[in-house]
Amino acid sequence: MKKTAPSIIDFHVHLFPDKGFDAIWKYFSAHGVEVLHKLYYKECIDYLRRKGVGPIVFSNYAHKRGIAGPMNAWNVRVLDECSDLYCFAAFHPDDPDAVTAARRMLDHPRVVGIKMHFQVQKIYPHDQRLFPLYEMVIERKKRLLLHVGNGPTGNKFVGCAQMRKVLDRFPDLPATIPHMGGLEFLPFMELLDRHPQLYLDTAYSFWPGLPFTFNLDPSYLEKYKSRIVYGSDFPHVILPRRGEIDYLRGLDLSDAFYEQVFYANGLRLLNQACPQAQPVCTFGSFSVQHPGLERR
Repeated sequence: MKKTAPSIIDFHVHLFPDKGFDAIWKYFSAHGVEVLHKLYYKECIDYLRRKGVGPIVFSNYAHKRGIAGPMNAWNVRVLDECSDLYCFAAFHPDDPDAVTAARRMLDHPRVVGIKMHFQVQKIYPHDQRLFPLYEMVIERKKRLLLHVGNGPTGNKFVGCAQMRKVLDRFPDLPATIPHMGGLEFLPFMELLDRHPQLYLDTAYSFWPGLPFTFNLDPSYLEKYKSRIVYGSDFPHVILPRRGEIDYLRGLDLSDAFYEQVFYANGLRLLNQACPQAQPVCTFGSFSVQHPGLERR
């Protein structure tokens, strides 16, 4: 069985203020689902560090107008507390200063880009109000984290057909699609052939036997191993975080797959989006530096 890389870069972690976590956990409980890791943001960071994760790339989102500003102020405070964190900032197009505020956030050396959760925000990814944001992200060589898949549930705002409408206008959009594009795994993977700046992340997609488990042959993972990054969705998981890692290891893919997906691809994207960031952490014989990876 192959091992993961010497350390893990987690490209999909959720950090919220404590009241935000309380509200999210209450929502899950009301729908009959219990989050396994009920940890506030500092506890989340400490937990992942103890598990050999770093850097940690976290995100949150503005579910309505007026939320992005306070959320991003909190994001900056958290970034200033912890040097091995990176962030996808919140954005809502109905805020009167949305683009100006996003530009300020992208100035931060450890803000990777902007997160949009179209299913929750109830915004189409091809909404013209987002075009100035996309143009700015491209110009600034930053990235987008776009929840545009329809898994584990969907609505009219998400799906591969909606994403194609964006890519028709912005074919080089530098976006990461969470959850391997679930539940439309094959259509989203096929987009990688035509859109070189598009990546997928593994979050919530590799627990066996569940309706939202990745269901294509493992050869697809090998084929696109340079375009997939590891993400856990932590702490918003209902099964042990380690289960997905063990499942991926059990597929017995190439050493190159595990090195790239768990570490090298994420490092490359951080180097591209945050070239001014300073060294952030050390695990084992690997030192994470920006730019580049140095062996000691």
